[in-house]
Amino acid sequence: MKRRNLLAGMVAAPLAAGAAARAAASKITGPMPEGFRAGGLDLAKPLDNLVALLKLQADLSGQPVYGGFPGKVWSWVPDEGNTLLFHTYGIGASRLEYSPEDKAFRLLHREALYYCDPKTGEVIDEWRNPLTGDTVEVLHILNDPVNRLYTLAGGPFAPPYPHMTYGDRLIFQLDVLRSTEKSPITRKDYPLQSQQDLYQSGELWAISGSLREVNDPKVTSAQCHTSWKRIAMWLPFMEMANRPGVLIYHSQSFKLMKGWSELPANIRAYTEKNHPKYLEAPAQWAGVGRNETTWSYSKKVIDERRAQGKARGASVFRRN
Repeated sequence: MKRRNLLAGMVAAPLAAGAAARAAASKITGPMPEGFRAGGLDLAKPLDNLVALLKLQADLSGQPVYGGFPGKVWSWVPDEGNTLLFHTYGIGASRLEYSPEDKAFRLLHREALYYCDPKTGEVIDEWRNPLTGDTVEVLHILNDPVNRLYTLAGGPFAPPYPHMTYGDRLIFQLDVLRSTEKSPITRKDYPLQSQQDLYQSGELWAISGSLREVNDPKVTSAQCHTSWKRIAMWLPFMEMANRPGVLIYHSQSFKLMKGWSELPANIRAYTEKNHPKYLEAPAQWAGVGRNETTWSYSKKVIDERRAQGKARGASVFRRN
């Protein structure tokens, strides 16, 4: 199981609309692992540590959870400087369940991230690339599913997870640097959309909440703020080939404690019109083998357009 599949999209928030609804949904139902407890957690113990993390990013009661994360994307080009390329807004929808057969928690999750105009904040579907001067179609991040399996023991991703406390603040810090996988979009077959054959990225997470809330057995879903940074290759739709440089993402993720009513109006309207399924958590567990990424999704789009004869030479997204 890849670290991206384990940690991607750690932004989730309960659907409950207000304190009364949250209290009504706070009962834990279904099976739980031996030794499970919902409060008085010892973060040095693997299961307690995992329960604390799941309280922050999910809901132990099995209720759907939702989150929103505004941010920015910069380019970093050696000897040329840095450029603000986009504002972003992402959404995530999840549901947690415990599987006795897997001896693991399953997080059923899907996520979208929209690229927005840095001046107006509106979602854009075409973009003039300031690094090339070309106008291209924007391919937003639409990952469905991005399921995660939290095993209780064994393997490189089992708890306890690194954390720190400061007063009432609990922070899980997770640094995920990937450089051992082949990119599904290769230089040979996708020379304009691929920067390199090795998939290389870094994701830096700080998942934080109230230690008091996490330790309260009556609370199944604690309030959470996540700081998310990502270092990535050029996006395929930018069609920048193997030019030197990287993208830097910086986002702040929040649990939407009153549900989707807390989304910015333009983001909610765009999602309802264009991608409404991302407002709902997945209903059925589909494992982690079908997990989607930006690169796997982009490959599907490129291959489909090539098969339909819609590509012009090596270009798929370019508009001029």
